[in-house]
Parts: sequence; structure tokens; C-alpha cells
Amino acid sequence: MLSFKHANKSIKQIDQFLDKVDEGNLIFKEGVRNYLNGNRESFLDNLKTISALESDADILRRKIENTLYTQSLMPQLRGDIMRLLEELDNIIDLAKHNLFQFDVEVPYVPTELNQELIRLTELSVAAVESLIPAARSYFRDPDAIKENLHRVYLFEKEVDKMADSIKRKVFQEMQGLKLSEKFHLRYFTLHIESLSDKAQQAADLLNIMAIKRSL
Repeated sequence: MLSFKHANKSIKQIDQFLDKVDEGNLIFKEGVRNYLNGNRESFLDNLKTISALESDADILRRKIENTLYTQSLMPQLRGDIMRLLEELDNIIDLAKHNLFQFDVEVPYVPTELNQELIRLTELSVAAVESLIPAARSYFRDPDAIKENLHRVYLFEKEVDKMADSIKRKVFQEMQGLKLSEKFHLRYFTLHIESLSDKAQQAADLLNIMAIKRSL
């Protein structure tokens, strides 16, 4: 089994990076809820916060990469670790981008869909929430990785089911909506569920990394 005995500085930086991704994920959930509930001021605060977190995450990722190279740490795993960081960085990038799309495009969402979209957001965010401790476990407690990854896949499947249900409702039951409005709602449903898809991609990579580490 490979050891991270001499990589404490990098692991601390990775923990800080994961904190930013986790916080950005939670702000995305809060931002969607505030948008749907018409809390404009709070929603704008969410946009500012997630933008700052995404910027901080980028800076930390570059610092980690620099530390890994300049100190020649974990050379056997460096490539995999950097790919994992990139996948995780993509998640907070996507959360920021998708939340800003609500501000840019201002989708009309019938109030009868609010609770379903909020629940969809909670499930998608939960997939990322399960990914974060799995990533931490890779460096600190490898035996805990499998359980957390199982949760990522579970939530991703639930997101798919709920997203399909919402889209069916929009296109088959909500006759008062224009076709353009239905397309727009489908588009933003995809925005929300895309976070869980990214979490699944990162989980796939982390699963392979965990197998390599155990060898």
C-alpha cells in the first residue's frame, strides 16, 4: 500500500481545496432555493459567494500542483491526484456557471414545481456531498472510500429518476405552458442534475485510484 507519510503539506492543501468545493456545492443549493422562492437579494449574495469560492479553489489547485511537482511528492500517484483535483474543480466551476445561468436567463418556474426542483437540487448536491469525504478518505482512511462512493452512485440514480419525473410533468401535464417555456424548464432541470453527473465521473476516477492505492 502506498504511503503519504511525507506529504502532510499537500494533504492539508487538498483538505482546504475540498472545503471550497463543498462550500460551493452548498451555496449552489441555497442559491437555487433562493431563486425559486423569489429571494432576490439572498440569491445575489449566493452568486458573489460562489464566485469567490470558485476563484479560491482555482488558486488552491494551482498551489497543490506546484507543491506536488517542486517537492517531488507522491510521484507514482501525482498524475491521478491531479486528474482528481481537476474533476473536483470542474464541479465547483459547473455549480458557479449553472447558478449564474439562473441570473442571466431568468427562467420562469411555476410555483407548483418549486418543491420538486428544490428536492432535485438537494439530491444532486447530496451526490457531491458524498464525494467529498470519499476524496478525503483516499489520503487518510482508504477503507472508508467504498461506502462513500456507494452513496454518490445512489444519489446520482435518484437524481436521474426525479429529473425524468419533472420533465414528464412539464411536457405531459402542464398544458398552460408555452413550448418554449417547457424547453427552458427542461434545460434548467438538466443544469441541476449535471452536478450529480460530474460527481459520478469523479467517483469513477476515485474508485480506480483506490484500487491502485491498495496494490
